[in-house]
Parts: sequence; structure tokens; C-alpha cells
Amino acid sequence: MYYVNHEQIDLRLRFLPTLSEACGKLSSGWEQAGDAERLLLHLAQERTLHLAIETVTDVGSLLIDAFMMRDASSYEDIIDILAGERVFDEQVASVLRQLVVLRKPLVQDFAAYPREGLHPLITMLPGTLQAFAEAVPAFISREMV
Repeated sequence: MYYVNHEQIDLRLRFLPTLSEACGKLSSGWEQAGDAERLLLHLAQERTLHLAIETVTDVGSLLIDAFMMRDASSYEDIIDILAGERVFDEQVASVLRQLVVLRKPLVQDFAAYPREGLHPLITMLPGTLQAFAEAVPAFISREMV
């Protein structure tokens, strides 16, 4: 029998629409923003990306703990394990791989992080996060049978 921490998974999945909404607001506000507002938008973008990374990898770790019985060696490995177990398709996996490689620059190298424009993942994340949020419960249902 598997122990699935549904409460923690659901809590994180319910947070994903907030991140998608933030991405939409960042995207729409970017062009109208003046120089004074750009710094705040950059910092908001970085935090949104960071929260997306943490949310996806937290859910991934909970799934791995519940079903796969092995430890991931890195954030990238979390995505690879989930993709290998067919939690989500390769299109979602590709975007999530691009996302998780940003963790070190955002968390450890933040002082030198380039603040040059809207990150391309900001426009890609809403659809990817929605697909992820739909794929996780579907995977759990398949595995619990």
C-alpha cells in the first residue's frame, strides 16, 4: 500500500493558479512598465519563477516518496523521474526542466542574476502548470488502482 500525502500535494496544486495569474500579470504589465517599475517586475518575476520551482519539485518529491521508492539526486532528476514514470508528457517535462535549472541562479547567484527582460518561461508557465496540476491527480488515480 502506498502512502500518498494528499494534503500536501493538494495544497501545492491549489497554489499553481496563483502562480499562473502572477505570470499573466507580469506578461501584460511588462510592456507598459517604465524604468522605475521594471526593477519591481524583475524581482516579482524571479520570485514567481522560484515559487514555481519549489511547488513543482515539492509535489514531485512527494510523488517520488509515495510511488517510486528511490531518491532524486537533483531538481532536474525529480523532473526526469516523473517524466520517466509518465506522470506528465514530454512537452511538460521540457518546460519543467528549463524551469528547475533556474533554481541555483535564483537562490544562490541572485546578486548576479541578469535582469534584462521578461523571462520566456513566464509566458510558458501558465499552460504548463495547468497541465501539471491535471496530470498529478490523474497519475495518482492510475497508480492507486
